Amino acid sequence: MNYYARRLLTLLLTVLFVVVLTFAAFRIIPGNPALTILGTEASEEQIALLEAKLGTDRPLGVQFADWLKGAAVLDFGDSLRFSEPVTKLMKDRFPVTLSLSLLALVITLVVAVPLGIAAARAKGKAADLLISIGTQFGLAIPSFWMGIALILVFGLALRWFSVSTYVPFAENPLLSLKSLLLPAVALAIPQIAIVVRYLRTTMLEQLQLDYVRTAKSKGLRERTVLFRHVLRNALLPVVTVVGINFGELLAGSLVVEQVFTLPGFGSLLITAIGNRDYPLVQGMIIVIAFIVVTVNFLVDLSYRLLDPKIRMK
Repeated sequence: MNYYARRLLTLLLTVLFVVVLTFAAFRIIPGNPALTILGTEASEEQIALLEAKLGTDRPLGVQFADWLKGAAVLDFGDSLRFSEPVTKLMKDRFPVTLSLSLLALVITLVVAVPLGIAAARAKGKAADLLISIGTQFGLAIPSFWMGIALILVFGLALRWFSVSTYVPFAENPLLSLKSLLLPAVALAIPQIAIVVRYLRTTMLEQLQLDYVRTAKSKGLRERTVLFRHVLRNALLPVVTVVGINFGELLAGSLVVEQVFTLPGFGSLLITAIGNRDYPLVQGMIIVIAFIVVTVNFLVDLSYRLLDPKIRMK
């Protein structure tokens, strides 16, 4: 079995494990979805009829088999709270969450990579100290608190941004980007601090290796050695961190969306949990888990592009 087949098999098994765990978890949680929908004043006959309609009166094995068949074709049933297909609800909300996470990821890379390189080149100097202080600040401040601070400064005091207003990309791409910029910055700041620290450390490690001294002894310029050799080798652990942290960006976006009142997965998930809307919560968890696992799968594949030794193996 080749490298790609093993990685793909691992992805599928991980998703299957998440599916089984999610289904089991929501069947263990106390509470009756039919009673939640109808209220405590409902009669036993009404509850029994709704349970039959929802399928919760059937054996767990039958429920899981039917749900798994639907999930395989992205049919997670109907929402108990909204009485609409779960897939439609997620389709309406997911672009906001995905756009926010991707924009935060782009900001992270655009800011963190130059800062990490600068910190490594200026080791022990004033620039290195300032960057270190900045990363400490970024790690210490939660994203939701940073979001509130950004709203107060840039939204209310300076009035540079109209907060609590989301513009779909299809309506106006520029305004859509502007409406997502502040929450994306709030999400990106902790990630920038992490990536800067990892990149600085790995670059300093690479600069101490023999191949760097050999390259310099051959007359290569410091800039060439730094960007063509050192940076490429230093990016491998950084790519790993970025891939892992993408899941944190998705999770963090759910909280930040609440701060900025964005119509994404955040408010939908909170509403679904509060109403014990099992089909909706399950569908959202599966989608998020699949995206995180897929991103990590792509990270694994990127190793073969960044490190020739992995390609040889």
